[in-house]
Parts: sequence; structure tokens; C-alpha cells
Amino acid sequence: MPATAPTWDPAQYLRHAGHRARPFTDLLARIPDLPADPPRIADLGCGPGNVTVLLADRWPTARITGYDNSPRMLERARQYAGPTSGGGHLDFAPADARSWTPDEPCDLLVSNATLQWVPGHADLFPGWIDRLAPGGTLALQVPGNFDAPSHRLMRELADSRRWRERLAGVLRHDDAVLTPEGYLAHLTAAGCTADVWETTYVHLLPGDDAVLDWVRGTGLRPVLDALDDDPAARDAFVDEYRAVLRAAYPAQAHGTPFPFRRVFAVARKPERSAGSAGSGGSAGSAGSVGPAGEAGR
Repeated sequence: MPATAPTWDPAQYLRHAGHRARPFTDLLARIPDLPADPPRIADLGCGPGNVTVLLADRWPTARITGYDNSPRMLERARQYAGPTSGGGHLDFAPADARSWTPDEPCDLLVSNATLQWVPGHADLFPGWIDRLAPGGTLALQVPGNFDAPSHRLMRELADSRRWRERLAGVLRHDDAVLTPEGYLAHLTAAGCTADVWETTYVHLLPGDDAVLDWVRGTGLRPVLDALDDDPAARDAFVDEYRAVLRAAYPAQAHGTPFPFRRVFAVARKPERSAGSAGSGGSAGSAGSVGPAGEAGR
């Protein structure tokens, strides 16, 4: 789904599927009741569909469509398409977040670990909220770890003398997402009540070079794509990156601890017009530590 996303590898992405799903379930738990039954739900940036199916568990009568711009992700996701246990229906379709508009008002628009790939995504909020049904909800989660060693070391290596020319402009920086306060400001300005928070998960990843294995499925994809025509260069970059990751994230007896900050927002559109209903919001933070923490892209 992302506008500037690289080529996705669903199998690599799903190697840490349990960890990546936890933020979605935490987001799902904060979404209020929806205004219609059966509700109309859109998952913008559904990836391989493994968390989209959780929407059908929460709203079994819903008509749910997952959207993504990766053919490989959609191919994987379509295994879940069809009638749901409560009489609803789940399907998947191609779409680009920059131009996507629902064909009918949505009761819920959810986007999990996608908008960090869409430059200027907050500017899209007013249009999306306009297409929510009265009382509908926009719910999102984005990674907030662009200043973490996993990303900072990748950018520093890409900007080193050896790699600067080949990788200039390839990687995102910490302005890829907003602060919690920034999301709160945009969503309340669009007339919604908003609940915004952040959580730092501490994943305990198994295996050798576990953090490298994680980012191979997500943040490292742009580098792998940029060097795809030169396997020797690609392998050389990965070897250099592996070495600095080992120092930054030393393995311990039971795995490699991997802190991962996430930013969440749940915004509810008034049931009446903005002129007759007020808006407000709150921003907060929480910490979550455990061996089975999970996260998105």
C-alpha cells in the first residue's frame, strides 16, 4: 500500500508475524463501537492479510476490504478472502494511499504500520475523515523508531563514503512520521475526538542476527532494492550492517532484546456535523516489556 514502498517479500515479513501483530491487536482494543451493523471497514495497507482477519473476529458481520499496492502481498492476503463466520465478507483490492477514496462511507478506516511509507500522509486525513460515516473511526499505528540504532546505523552506513553515491535518498528519516502531539493536532483540527498514545515494546527475538532478520522484512527493503542489480554490493552492505547491529543489539542467553517504539491514534468523527459537535483529544504514553511483544512493518 505505501506510496514509496519497496518490493515486499511476504515470507520474510511473516517470519516475525506474531511480534508484528501485537500493535494491531492493541490498536483494535481501543477502537469504539461502530455506528452501523453490519459495518463497512477498510484496512489501508493490509499487507499479507494476517491481521486484517482480526477485524472479522471483532466485527463478524462486517464487510471488510483490505487494500495494498504490493501484488505479492495481495496474492498472499487473498487466501483469507470470502465469507466470514458471522455472515460478513472479507476481500482484498489494489490501491495507492495517495489517491485512494472509498466507494462508500466507511464506519472504520484502519491503517497499521503503513503511513510511514507515505510522505505527507497527515494531509490525507481530512479527505479520509470526510468519507467516514457519522460516528465512524479512523485508527492508525506507525513505527516511531526512526532514531533507534536499527535505523540510525543503517542511515549512517548508507551515507558513508563507500555507499553515499549509490544510496543517496533511498532511506527515510525521523520525519517519516509525526510526534503523538502532531497526530493529535491534525486529527482534532479535522473535527474528531482523538485518543493518541505511544508504546515501546521490547521484543525478545530468537536466532542469530535477529535484528537484521527483522529489518530484512521492513526497513532494509529500500537498500536491498537499490542494490538488487549488484548482488556483491548488496551482500557487502549487509555484512557491514550486520557487524554494527551485533554491537548495538548484543544477543543474550534467551534471545536478542529489541526495543521498538510505536505511535497510535484513534479518531472518532462526530455523529453530527462539525458545526454542532465539539472536538477534543488526549495524548499519552505507555510502556510494554515482555518476551512476546509484537509489532508491524
